[in-house]
Amino acid sequence: MAKYNDLDPKKWKEYSDINTDSLWLIEKRDNSGAHSGDYHGNFVPQIPHQLFTRYTKKGDWILDPFMGSGTSLIEAQRLGRNSIGIDLQPDVVQEAEERIRTEQRKNCIVRTVTGDSRTVNIEEVMSSVGIDKLQFVMMHPPYWDIIKFSDNEKDLSNTSTLDEFLESFGKVIDNSTKYLEKNRYCACVIGDKYANSQVIPLGFYCMNQFMERGFLLKAILVKNFGETKGKANQQGIWRYRAITNDFYIFKHEYIFVFKKVK
Repeated sequence: MAKYNDLDPKKWKEYSDINTDSLWLIEKRDNSGAHSGDYHGNFVPQIPHQLFTRYTKKGDWILDPFMGSGTSLIEAQRLGRNSIGIDLQPDVVQEAEERIRTEQRKNCIVRTVTGDSRTVNIEEVMSSVGIDKLQFVMMHPPYWDIIKFSDNEKDLSNTSTLDEFLESFGKVIDNSTKYLEKNRYCACVIGDKYANSQVIPLGFYCMNQFMERGFLLKAILVKNFGETKGKANQQGIWRYRAITNDFYIFKHEYIFVFKKVK
């Protein structure tokens, strides 16, 4: 048994539900129970489910500095993990808390925090639950300014330039992963952007933010996505635009997995 999960190598044939390939084809989002799909910008619960199963154990502590609707925290408690979630918007935190309570597990601790993940005192939250280390950090940041999540100037989706976005994202990495236990893992779910007639490889820019800080890159996973809210019922229009112009339609996003070795 690995030191970072509860999987038994002798039973590897029984784990047919665990993805081991780098291409993740997920037919549809899991909307069961508290996993509601109506939060703009939320992500597929199957992603944290797979990552937490592979890289954490029951009782471990998971941090999500971009909590949003609480997807990671809900999935964490379903798997018997404890969690801390941070979000900038008080109303979003309140809604996430309501979702989480509908599936509250007695043996799991969940803490939500309203604040700026670049500067919020995470150590204080950890101290309140009697821990000094985290075992996994799950990040699903805004894809820069593709979706505007709020009018708050501290919101990463309101950064005016790519450099400003990456600088702010780097500060989130610094503030959250310093509490990550050595030889444990973190992940970032991120997509690219198309602007000014060119692809902006936002995913790889974010990947480099981790690697510049000494994290070991363990996986580049590619996940498909189909219809989005912004392109709902517009497949034909986008296909026409692609054929009559020089671009391809984004149908993927990245899941980068890193190991903290320093």
